[in-house]
Amino acid sequence: MILKLENVTKVYIDGSTSIEALKNVDFEVNEGDMISIMGPSGSGKSTLLNIIGLMDSQSRGKVYINGEVIEERSADKMAEIRNKTVSFIFQEYNLIEEYNVYENVEMPLRYRGTKVKERKKLIKEALEKLNIADKMYSKITKLSGGQKQRVAIARALVGNGDIILADEPTGALDQATGKEIMEILKKLNQEGKTIIIVTHDPNVAKQCHKHFIIVDGILHEAV
Repeated sequence: MILKLENVTKVYIDGSTSIEALKNVDFEVNEGDMISIMGPSGSGKSTLLNIIGLMDSQSRGKVYINGEVIEERSADKMAEIRNKTVSFIFQEYNLIEEYNVYENVEMPLRYRGTKVKERKKLIKEALEKLNIADKMYSKITKLSGGQKQRVAIARALVGNGDIILADEPTGALDQATGKEIMEILKKLNQEGKTIIIVTHDPNVAKQCHKHFIIVDGILHEAV
């Protein structure tokens, strides 16, 4: 089991008001899973995403990564754990437009202190895998939406986290390009990558093996 949330609750305090964004969430992810999480706006989906991705901490309950409890630690330590555990793909790509493709894909490797020769090898392999090696030194502003998402996926691949966490990965794309991106994600899953997709799109969700719904902070597995 790669990830486990046990009785996780998240409470936000706003003045004299407290808001329970997550309520006693239990969630397990095994190696090789491909999971979808759906929910309306305000359901707690973003809060759950942030806790799974170690961007935020729970108010109560426990989070386990590879069997170890993740307790609240310094920001630097949490960033280090996150960098080794989770690779992110975002709806709006989260690429740095001033950088070229190579430099964007390189970012998690630089953070880890990977040697330059090894970086070049990993980046080249990832870009070739996604059929955008010819764009290696192109500026991000020169790419189409689908190409930008492929760059984001390449960055996630070189990060080599235990989990690829994809937040609305097709949300900013046209239908045909979105279908291409889902085919890439399904192929990566078939090759052994564990993938969690947060989506509003039922057509994306149904391509996953397990389906979860979150409403009013309560998560349950869909039948």
